[in-house]
Amino acid sequence: MDITQDNIVEQENATQHYEVLMELGDCHTSVGNHDEAKKCYEKAASLSPDAPEPYVGLGVIAYQEDCLEDSEIAFRVACRLDGKCSKGYGGLAMIAQQRQDYDQAFDMYLKCLELDTDNLIALLGLFQVSCQTGSFSKVIHYLEVYLDMHPGDSSVQFSLAALYLRDGRFIESKKVLMDILALEPLNKEASDLLEEVEHNLAQKRQEVVL
Repeated sequence: MDITQDNIVEQENATQHYEVLMELGDCHTSVGNHDEAKKCYEKAASLSPDAPEPYVGLGVIAYQEDCLEDSEIAFRVACRLDGKCSKGYGGLAMIAQQRQDYDQAFDMYLKCLELDTDNLIALLGLFQVSCQTGSFSKVIHYLEVYLDMHPGDSSVQFSLAALYLRDGRFIESKKVLMDILALEPLNKEASDLLEEVEHNLAQKRQEVVL
């Protein structure tokens, strides 16, 4: 075996080791075993210094431990290593939201969704932030895009119906809520919101008559 082949084998082994460490880190994180998860992510980062994923993992752990400064540093490193790291921007958005910096959170969630329209956590985070800022149109767009790909997601449908209502689009809100209730007739949140929508529609019809 020549030197080139040796190098290829070493690279393949390092890649496999990196992937195993990341999987282990994610598993430890999911069960709250943060110390072991950190070790895995740190080893993975040393094997692949330009990869953003280990820093995303470290950022998640720090966020869960309520160490927002450490979490922000880790997520910023991830974004610096890869300008298209959607999870890094999503992490920064969550931190900004936690600090009640809703404008910053809104921008970061949007950046995350521009890179990954399928990110449900960012989508629902953006919905929460929009309720604080009153910026509905962009959020509605991303909710609609997500539902094109996942038409049966009632939690996102409900969020969309709520934003339609806040945006004065009562007929569209009613249609979405009727779709939810057709599949989930006992969904109290949807039936309560539908009652509010019907009230607004009745008021609007009364205004037209007057």
